[in-house]
Amino acid sequence: MIPIKDNIPRIRKPIVVWVLFAINLTVFLGEMLMPERSLSVLLHLYGAVPLRFTDPQWALMAGFPPGGWTSGLTYMFLHGGWLHFLLNMWVFWIFADNVEDAMGHWRFLLFYLLSGLAALTLHVAFNPASDMPVVGASGAIAGVMGAYFRLFPQARVVVLIPIVFIPWIVELPAVVFLGIWFLLQVSSGLFSGASLNDGQSVAWWAHAGGFVFGMLLVKVFGKLDCRYCYLPDSRSYERR
Repeated sequence: MIPIKDNIPRIRKPIVVWVLFAINLTVFLGEMLMPERSLSVLLHLYGAVPLRFTDPQWALMAGFPPGGWTSGLTYMFLHGGWLHFLLNMWVFWIFADNVEDAMGHWRFLLFYLLSGLAALTLHVAFNPASDMPVVGASGAIAGVMGAYFRLFPQARVVVLIPIVFIPWIVELPAVVFLGIWFLLQVSSGLFSGASLNDGQSVAWWAHAGGFVFGMLLVKVFGKLDCRYCYLPDSRSYERR
């Protein structure tokens, strides 16, 4: 399922969304201009390698410089190819503007980065012995999707469902679309194998972890300063 658009208008300009999009685009275009070997070095140094965190001795023997904790942030701005980049940025563009509306610019930025860290933490917990670098904004974006799930249960999303070669376009409640997406991440994580070393190429648990973080912590970060937000405490909609 590919989301096309939602029906929640934004109130303010999503400045942080624009800045994050521009950073991701700039970094990705830089990646595409790099020789293959240099790109591999970049992804290993600035992508998040779980074994680098769980076994510092291995990291030293493998030639990694000491530390490397900053890769917990830098991995969110790297992508593994055009499809990876385009899908992430498309979903980010659809859902993030409304969440930034609800939280305000600086709260949203902090929330986004912490969602990415939470996603990586769960991924490392499930794959502590993996030496494959994790890259991509999808963990942080999953946090945004979890926040959207809580903030806009009344929203609807137009979704493209490809059936063989026939595109089927249908409008779904946002909670249905996001709920199905989350269940797919969990089921894929459970049935695709325990470790990325076995050939898994998608960090399913990072997606699930980011989503749960966003869904649970949105109340902490959300000042709910938007016309269309849902207020979890009062079970009512803000009208002003």
